[in-house]
Amino acid sequence: MKRQLVIIGNGMAATRLAQTLAARADGAFHITIIGDEPCQAYNRIQLSPVLGGEKTLAQTLLLPAQWYQQHDVTVRIGETVEAVDVRAKTLRTTRGELRWDELIFATGSQATIPPLAGAGLAHVYAFRTFADVEAILALGGPAVVIGGGVLGVEAAAALRRSGNEVTLLHRGEWLMEQQTDAFAGQQLQSQLEARGIGCVMACRIAAIRERDVVLEDGRTFAASRVVLATGVRPNIELAQRSGLECRRGIVVDRQMATALPGVSAIGECCEIDGRTWGLVAPCLRQAEVLAARLCAMPGADFSWQDSGTRLKVTGIELFSAGELVAGERDEQWTSWDPLAQHYRRLLLRDGKLCGVLLLGDCANAAPLTAQLGTSAPPEWLFDPSSTQPRAAGQITMTKPVLVLIGHGMVGHHFLEQCVSRNLHQQYRIVAFCEERYAAYDRVHLSEYFAGRSAESLSLVKGDFFTDNGIELRLSEPVAAIDREARVVRDAHGHETHWDKLVLATGSYPFVPPMPGHDLDGCFVYRTLDDLDRIAACASGAKRGVVIGGGLLGLEAANALKQLGLETHVVEFAPNLMAVQLDGPGAAMLREKISDIGVGVHTSKATQQIVREANGLALNFADGGSLNTDMVVFSAGIRPQDALARSSGLAVGERGGICIDDRCRTSDPDVLAIGECALWENKIYGLVAPGYQMARTAAADLAGEEARFGGADMSTRLKLLGIDVASFGDAQGRTPGSQSYQWTHGPEQIYKKIVVSQDGKKLLGGVLVGDASDYSTLLQMMLNDMALPSRPESLILPALEGSAPKALGVAALPDSAQICSCHNVSKGDICHAVSGGAGDMAAIKSCTKAATGCGGCSALVKQVMEYQLSAQGVEVKKDVCEHFPWSRQEIYHLVRVNHIRTFEQLVARYGRGHGCEICKPLVASVLASCWNEYLLKPAHLPLQDTNDRYFANIQKDGTYSVVPRMAAGEVTPDGLIAIGQIAKRYQLYSKITGGQRIDLFGARLEELPAIWRELADAGFETGHAYGKSLRTVKSCVGSTWCRYGVQDFDRPGGDPRTSLQGLRAPHKIKMAVSGCTRECAEAQGKDIGVIATEKGWNLYVCGKRRHEAAPRGPVCQRY
Repeated sequence: MKRQLVIIGNGMAATRLAQTLAARADGAFHITIIGDEPCQAYNRIQLSPVLGGEKTLAQTLLLPAQWYQQHDVTVRIGETVEAVDVRAKTLRTTRGELRWDELIFATGSQATIPPLAGAGLAHVYAFRTFADVEAILALGGPAVVIGGGVLGVEAAAALRRSGNEVTLLHRGEWLMEQQTDAFAGQQLQSQLEARGIGCVMACRIAAIRERDVVLEDGRTFAASRVVLATGVRPNIELAQRSGLECRRGIVVDRQMATALPGVSAIGECCEIDGRTWGLVAPCLRQAEVLAARLCAMPGADFSWQDSGTRLKVTGIELFSAGELVAGERDEQWTSWDPLAQHYRRLLLRDGKLCGVLLLGDCANAAPLTAQLGTSAPPEWLFDPSSTQPRAAGQITMTKPVLVLIGHGMVGHHFLEQCVSRNLHQQYRIVAFCEERYAAYDRVHLSEYFAGRSAESLSLVKGDFFTDNGIELRLSEPVAAIDREARVVRDAHGHETHWDKLVLATGSYPFVPPMPGHDLDGCFVYRTLDDLDRIAACASGAKRGVVIGGGLLGLEAANALKQLGLETHVVEFAPNLMAVQLDGPGAAMLREKISDIGVGVHTSKATQQIVREANGLALNFADGGSLNTDMVVFSAGIRPQDALARSSGLAVGERGGICIDDRCRTSDPDVLAIGECALWENKIYGLVAPGYQMARTAAADLAGEEARFGGADMSTRLKLLGIDVASFGDAQGRTPGSQSYQWTHGPEQIYKKIVVSQDGKKLLGGVLVGDASDYSTLLQMMLNDMALPSRPESLILPALEGSAPKALGVAALPDSAQICSCHNVSKGDICHAVSGGAGDMAAIKSCTKAATGCGGCSALVKQVMEYQLSAQGVEVKKDVCEHFPWSRQEIYHLVRVNHIRTFEQLVARYGRGHGCEICKPLVASVLASCWNEYLLKPAHLPLQDTNDRYFANIQKDGTYSVVPRMAAGEVTPDGLIAIGQIAKRYQLYSKITGGQRIDLFGARLEELPAIWRELADAGFETGHAYGKSLRTVKSCVGSTWCRYGVQDFDRPGGDPRTSLQGLRAPHKIKMAVSGCTRECAEAQGKDIGVIATEKGWNLYVCGKRRHEAAPRGPVCQRY
């Protein structure tokens, strides 16, 4: 049964809510909209053009009448709600009673009428509704506008455009003083006066009379109609009578909920954290936040970043954002072009941009607003330098306009393809981005929790937008597409014309509809902002649950694990990754994930999430429950097709914008690409097919012949540290197909291939635990390569001395697609190598291979090295792109040149700033050569986590701590102290083979406190984690043992303590035995010492080595 959802108010926020609900949960609600105005919802921002005769009411309507009928939305216009009974969940209108399950107040605001004599006269109007506009236009003659804010200036300009005598009265010193400074206000006044508008500043009104307005100084102004543009206030009277908490507005939280269950508020009538909202854009965003909560798809809390105010007067460009009032220590940068009448003012505080004011030329409004809060170079006063500015220089207005909606990975790839085809020279390109970040790498989003920054994830390189004359509008969601007028309307009501339109709106996360989905502590895993919110919550949490066990769900689980939480995965299906893996593969994955400490709960239908005293609880249909501190929904995605639906484009029954082989929609001038597009009833949720669509769309716009014919959905990922790959027909659904499976239980490896009935063609496969064969197997499938006579040999381990399983890259044809993200073939890579590209950095630069999802990196490197070898070029063994040397050569450079720090080495023999490959390597070399303290400031940034925290990370993400016990000696007080620490931090304790106690299960944040307590008890680190001397095992010697012939405290130093802390290229273990009975097993260690009656015997390189070569010295080169 449909739930009854009633919206009081028929404005822009109410309409956006209805639209979003219809797109996300069509059929879940019967929506009733009650509006007291006698017309359908219209764009209130467009009232000024209607007043000026530039538009009609019909042109400002937000939705066609048939839309409401199609989506079962009832609109009751010209009806007023008189009372609301929140307990009975009913309301009374001027036409009867109505029941509701969810009630939304969207009552907007009402005009503020100043206490002026004559304000109630018949010819005095507010400027708030279409009825006001009709009444104002019905009267002719001179007009007086009272109020010189944004609304007053727009009203005066519109009336003057209709040919009327207009006077603008303002009590301030200059116009729009909240958005301008004195200079800009005066320039604006001059421009209005040049149009014939009389402007009177700093005036006080005595009274409004029948035919004029009189000021306190006695001046009068003829007025057959008076327009009051003196501000608005939230319309909350009904809410107050209904018992809702109200201050300036109706008090709601950031999910738009009031304190009363089932009652919400959005738009200008609501108040959040003491603030009300008078601009359209934040009100529309509130509607979207509420819609997500009502659809059981909880999104991020409402938040808004200032996007500025733009004056909507034809022929006058004025924009302001941020702060305008300068403090004593603030800087003001201004520029004025008297010929062009262009004025720019930037306000800086502590060197950072905090305010922008533009008059005459507002082309750089969006990029400057995006840079608020960042350091501002002086050149911004003339042309802002950023990665997303509007194109500098001249724009040829005769160019057709290409608009892109959506700037994710696929959207940005489309722009790159446009540039490669010179479409940026043929079109003026404008891209809208809903997020505050330009396109970033969602494939590696979980690395954000591993230390990668938003900047390092960005896909925008250099000054891409400036160099190519493309305009990117960040934080600018598009509200509507008008296909008849060929315009898109953004959330601020601004319209942008288009000749060609490309939709790359992507997808949104699906949240199962269950009670409690919108509780605090419930999140989705989709954007960088989502991850910031998850991290903030995790800082005070201990447990986390991910609902969804697919690819995205396991990535989210990995993120929670990296944040140090006890992690659980809840999946409705019987298996993890049910789409990609077969039963045995899923079982192996589950076993491996469970072994690293992640709880896996399959076949679990979550019925509700409830708040309990100690956090949240998930209640399952089978009667079970699971306690947690936070919940992350990662249960799949849905195509973001709301804009297409509302504009009348064809969409699929289950969502998605219908496209043909050229990526054209039902409107040939509108294309769709990526996760929002539906091709032959298929939605492609991977980046590679999206890139292929982007290439097809760009080619179509360039007049090239290109077709999208579907895409390979093979996947290789490293989930929670576990290699997983799936390709082709992994489930073996092809009629007559045969499968081969191989399982290595102790190593937890599972491999499966599916072949054709005749055994000659590879159809698909699954790899879990070891995906090293993925690239080869995928290429064999994609290129229909002949299989060996025994196909099972492809997945069975190669025995010593046997022939290789496959022929490698040499057997691949030049047409073999190596990188599916960027459509790079083996021939492309070989051609690049022949042209001089000799390393991975060069290959990536000239072909873009391995710069998408990164899954092909290993195969790209193999092809490159194959071609280099074929050309007779020695394949480099450089450690990385920053050092053209091998490890052995770096060691000699450090030793011979007495280099002591990484900075010295990279300055003399390297380039760049280093990476996660070369830094730990150089750290090891420096430690081996000079054995300096690892945590010195010069060395600390080079160390990995183990060396940094004196602990060894385990497979479940916790750490083990091993205090040094030289030769296993420890005092009773020391043992007690270790026991108390282990008990206090709930650590698992074990005696090691090296005569020490290992404490397992320490969390990262606990390590400093644990080591502090161990140090206070007299212990130091046992180096059980590093490339160093780990332990010296020994017996008790002749002091206690009746067989012992020597003790260890000789003048030359005790080997059990004299070498502690020694660093080396590899870990070292030693042992000392007091007699030939060899209780310490010295001959089985790297270095062993055994006592005899005449002295000591020294053994090097371990027991097996001694037996193989008992005579002569043995030297192992490191």
